[in-house]
Amino acid sequence: MSHRRPFLAAALLSLSLAGCSVPVDPRGNLPTPEQLNQIKPGTTDKATVTRILGSPSSVATFDTSTWYYISQKTKEVAFFKPELLDQEVVVIDFDKNGVVSDIKRRTMGDRVAVVPNPNATPAPGREFTFLQQLIGNFGRFSGGEVGGQSQPGGGPGGPGH
Repeated sequence: MSHRRPFLAAALLSLSLAGCSVPVDPRGNLPTPEQLNQIKPGTTDKATVTRILGSPSSVATFDTSTWYYISQKTKEVAFFKPELLDQEVVVIDFDKNGVVSDIKRRTMGDRVAVVPNPNATPAPGREFTFLQQLIGNFGRFSGGEVGGQSQPGGGPGGPGH
């Protein structure tokens, strides 16, 4: 009988842990292969792409002729940072006439790690001490008189001027 207790405890523990599985959270708008087959480079325009695939997840910042359809699967345990399980991106490029010029698929294998430069460029401006930050705005936001006129907020040229 004493040999059954550890086995029973292990079985109960494994059953209780199985009930606490971590859910996978799918996000994004990834076109199906059937939808992508309807888009033909050289003939399909932006309006047709929008009708077939919907609005893109993102548009390139400096070149609005590149659209991204992004899909991710993540899992999150309690308060920890979500873990990326899978990511797919469909990139659609348009020519100057708004017609599809290229379609590319990117997966997790195509990712590139971006390492920030440790020699960061300092932001322009003045560094303030703790005391300067603490008392720096003292009296700045109270209405005062300048040239015989009451000034709202921050003085001349402030709100209302």
